[in-house]
Amino acid sequence: MIAKILIKRRFKPGSAPQIVALLNEIRALALGQEGYMSGETLMKSEFPNDMVVISTWKNLVLWRKWRDNKERNRFESMLEIYQEGPTEYEEYLLGTPLHIDESQ
Repeated sequence: MIAKILIKRRFKPGSAPQIVALLNEIRALALGQEGYMSGETLMKSEFPNDMVVISTWKNLVLWRKWRDNKERNRFESMLEIYQEGPTEYEEYLLGTPLHIDESQ
């Protein structure tokens, strides 16, 4: 099942060029990974240091393989230098469940 991954980061002010360069490097590496389908980077309009990367993968197994990739984690460590807190990950599956509990 297709997976959508939200990666949330809050960056310290004043390091936009370094952050953009690192995010571009990670995206370039992801393009060559099995299962990678697409990605986009968003920033909050009122808080431009808050960013979310939304990536789409063929399934969670392939996403998690990339998440745990040694080279990706090297870039993740470099990004952490510019962050105000830890990276947050949220994993979603595309679609709806086969059974919806209507009592809630």
